[in-house]
Amino acid sequence: MTTTYTALPVPPATLTALRARDDAGRPCTPYEDPEGGAPLRCCLRRSRPGELIALVSYAPLRRWAAGAGVDPGAYDEQGPVFVHGAECGGPPAGSGLPFTNAGALRTVRRYDAGGRILGGRVLTLPEAGAEAGAEAGADAGAEAVDQALSEAFADPRTALVHVRAAEYGCFLFEVRRPGP
Repeated sequence: MTTTYTALPVPPATLTALRARDDAGRPCTPYEDPEGGAPLRCCLRRSRPGELIALVSYAPLRRWAAGAGVDPGAYDEQGPVFVHGAECGGPPAGSGLPFTNAGALRTVRRYDAGGRILGGRVLTLPEAGAEAGAEAGADAGAEAVDQALSEAFADPRTALVHVRAAEYGCFLFEVRRPGP
C-alpha cells in the first residue's frame, strides 16, 4: 500500500526538550517498558518489552503555532504521549502511516493556518477478512486514514491534520499539507 501522506513524528529538538521537562513543566522519568506495545511518537512504532520509554505531556498544536507565528487560542491543548527515554533515530524512511491496526478508532482533526480547528472525523479502521491476516488489516487501516487525509486536505484552508487515538484522545502523529 502506498500512501500519499507522510506521518510526522515529534521533532528531534522537541524530543530533547521533552526529555528534560515536558510541556506541562514536569521532569521526564524514563522507565523500562514491561510489556511493550506503547505507541512511540518519536519513531512512530510500538515499543518492545524492556525498552526504555517515558510518558510525557506534549502540546503539538502549541509548538506548531509557535513556529508558524500564530496563536491557537483556546485550541491549544496538551496531553500524554509515549517517547523513547533516550534518542532513537526516528522512524525509518518510507515507513508509511503508523498505528493503523484493524478495528482501531482514530480521529482526524483539521486545523487552519491560524491554528483553529476546521473540523474532524472519527474513523473505525476496517478489519481485514479473517483469511487476510494482520498485515492486510494494517494496510486496510492505512488506506482508510489515507482517504480521510485526502478528504481533509481537499479543503484548501487545511494547513495540518492531527491523527489521534479516539479512545484516549491522545495525539498520534501530524500530517502537513503536501507541498507543490
